[in-house]
Amino acid sequence: MFMAAFLRASRKSLLSFCGIQFSHGQHSSLNCSKFICQFSRTHASEATQKSPFESNILRILRNEIEYQSDYAPPHPPVTQFNTFMVEDRPGEQWITLRRKFGSDEHIKIEATMFDGSITVPKSSDENIGEDVRLHISVLVDIWKGQGNEFLEFVCSAWPNSLEIQKVYILRNDGSPAQPYMVPNGFEQWLPRWPK
Repeated sequence: MFMAAFLRASRKSLLSFCGIQFSHGQHSSLNCSKFICQFSRTHASEATQKSPFESNILRILRNEIEYQSDYAPPHPPVTQFNTFMVEDRPGEQWITLRRKFGSDEHIKIEATMFDGSITVPKSSDENIGEDVRLHISVLVDIWKGQGNEFLEFVCSAWPNSLEIQKVYILRNDGSPAQPYMVPNGFEQWLPRWPK
């Protein structure tokens, strides 16, 4: 209903702009169609007129892009990072790293793509502008043996720091997750990275 009223109003304003008179429900669209065609041609010709330099640069860029897409070999996906096996899931925003440590300890890390950012003043002598610090969320699961119980660390990662937000003890039997109560002074045992 609203769209029909909008179209009627816009048609009337366009026709009145073209100088078309309404008489007894009839109108002439000849002048308007000439105006629209003339407007379209002028607009299209302005959009396609480029300097020879611009045309040449665009042609070179199109050729290079076409060549790269046709002849450059695709990069194989990364399957290993240091001692971790990488499981990439195309189309998803998560990546999984797995590692077996020792004879029966397993580590699984799931990390997001960048899921946040903050701006901070530049730390250089110029002090002009801002730097962007990107954030990722990380889940770390650690279990031994058959994995009946495991620890899950919910972490927040910034370029120079990793913050453990929560620690859960999980069981495979379907019982609810229990948050791990961190003892006082636990922070002193965590590794510290320079900021």
